[in-house]
Amino acid sequence: MKKRDFKQRDKDEKRPPRRKVVEENGTADHRGDTGQIRLNKYLAHAGVCSRREADKLIETGVVRVNGKIIRELGTKVKPGDKIQLGEQTLKMERPVYVLLNKPKDYITTSSDPQNRKTVMELIRNACPERLYPVGRLDRNTTGVLLLTNDGEMADKLTHPSRKVRKLYHVWLDKKMKTSDLDVVRAGLELEDGFIRVDAVEFIEGENDKSQVGVELHSGRNRIVRRIFEHLGYKVIRLDRVSFAGLTKHNLPRGKYRYLTDREISYLKML
Repeated sequence: MKKRDFKQRDKDEKRPPRRKVVEENGTADHRGDTGQIRLNKYLAHAGVCSRREADKLIETGVVRVNGKIIRELGTKVKPGDKIQLGEQTLKMERPVYVLLNKPKDYITTSSDPQNRKTVMELIRNACPERLYPVGRLDRNTTGVLLLTNDGEMADKLTHPSRKVRKLYHVWLDKKMKTSDLDVVRAGLELEDGFIRVDAVEFIEGENDKSQVGVELHSGRNRIVRRIFEHLGYKVIRLDRVSFAGLTKHNLPRGKYRYLTDREISYLKML
């Protein structure tokens, strides 16, 4: 892995201009659509959940169309229909995709009962739609975080079968032995099962060998930290530099930007 893949680019960089979400390639405002669509797709575009999860909601009988409980999968709705989830009336939303360069000390959740700082505070002015984080970064981990109201895409990007790649820059409390690097590369057994990374290397150009680059697709909780802790190292700093091909290049810490149409199209093809 090359140094340029992992080095932070957060210093003295200007905030990029906000990009308008262009209404094409699946990012259009569907509220003007005159055709019928499946009920599960409507729920997904209303920011409720993914289509798969919407099917489960429909089967449980909590979704009503024009006052009638619908349990049949494949049901289609048309503009003007009143769609309700419980007592809540839903409204179609335009899909919004926001990339945040997450700073330290923010938790990845929509709300927190302990009133700790959340990533939602950093994007509160991004759009009127309600966005949700795709996956999680723990409180002390920084870097690339995607937020969207596209439940279907969020479900796809976090599903294990998709094997979405993530790149991390890891700072350790001491130099890492080459033999331990080989152990990580070969895979090791943790308390919740075997784990093998896709790639691991010392950061090119660093002399102390306490900085390591890791590529993996696992979404297991605190997996990067646990890998190194298992071998007797403490992770003193952890930064995700890439998620599903999205990077924080030219994006200052704590700032966000909208995905480009090209990036959205790429994610839809994964």
